[in-house]
Amino acid sequence: MELKRLSYKHKNNKLIYYSKNYLRQLIPSKFYQSKLDAKLNLINTLTPAELEQITYRVNYYNKLESTFDLSSESKALEELQLKKGKKEYFFDVYEYGRYFKQSLKGHFLFGDITEIYKEPAFVKSRPVNDDNQNSILLKWNKVRHFMFVKKDNVPFSKKKNILVSRGQIFKSQPHRIKFLELYFNHPMCDIGMVNTHKIIEKWKVNRMTISEKLKYKFILCLEGNDVASNLKWVMSSGSLAVMPKAKFETWFMEGTLIPDYHYVAIKEDYSDLEEKLQFYIDNPEKAQEIVKNANNYVAQFKNKKTEDLISLMVMNKYFIKTNQLKN
Repeated sequence: MELKRLSYKHKNNKLIYYSKNYLRQLIPSKFYQSKLDAKLNLINTLTPAELEQITYRVNYYNKLESTFDLSSESKALEELQLKKGKKEYFFDVYEYGRYFKQSLKGHFLFGDITEIYKEPAFVKSRPVNDDNQNSILLKWNKVRHFMFVKKDNVPFSKKKNILVSRGQIFKSQPHRIKFLELYFNHPMCDIGMVNTHKIIEKWKVNRMTISEKLKYKFILCLEGNDVASNLKWVMSSGSLAVMPKAKFETWFMEGTLIPDYHYVAIKEDYSDLEEKLQFYIDNPEKAQEIVKNANNYVAQFKNKKTEDLISLMVMNKYFIKTNQLKN
């Protein structure tokens, strides 16, 4: 393993995450269930502005309007098991699922979900469209996806006028392959792949830490199997996220991001990349305005009490709309 993969600056502490989640398993869920009403009633302490924002987010994650009876394929919370390779999903379900009766049922689709299930289901990711109401978003695999830059010490004016990217590329990701075909060794780009297996040998480059990437004004955020996993920390930094409009979204609500307001938007075929980079190099005040907008957007996800309340409300709404709880 390369040493730079072990750089934990700006990343979530996995030891704390796993320790906390294993300890949660030792306390009976009935202890937490007795606290659910008090947790949900926190909504009554919010200001009108806070209430509006939280209500918007709950209804964005859970778009169910009519009721639906789940099929026998659904699973009870108590049936979910801690499995190798998916333990982060189990932990993230249990963090909030422990507050509900464990006999309550649902569909829990772990992994990179890019299609809409036939019944209302909890997912980490979903397509961005107007017909995705069966995909109910929860903040899953957050130890990997929800990390933010703690402090960007490089002033924007001191950052390099170059687009940087280090990522894995697979044959199933032609959009990522195309970008390297077009811009590998381009003078305005420092990009390459860091796969341990080969696709095209000449694209193999050394890894970079997040701190090293923050020395650049532009950071590429291309979707992989679903969303671009680096988008969250890039938008929390002093650098610009560069990407086409999102096709998939998670708890981060990528579908609500505004092109050239929250990020530098490029065309699906990447043909305008040079033009867009040069524009923001020539207009640093407009670039820094995008950075400010991105930082402000990220701020809404940093309040733990708010995130907890929204998560519980999303699950509670699901159990109501599937006729398992009374409104």
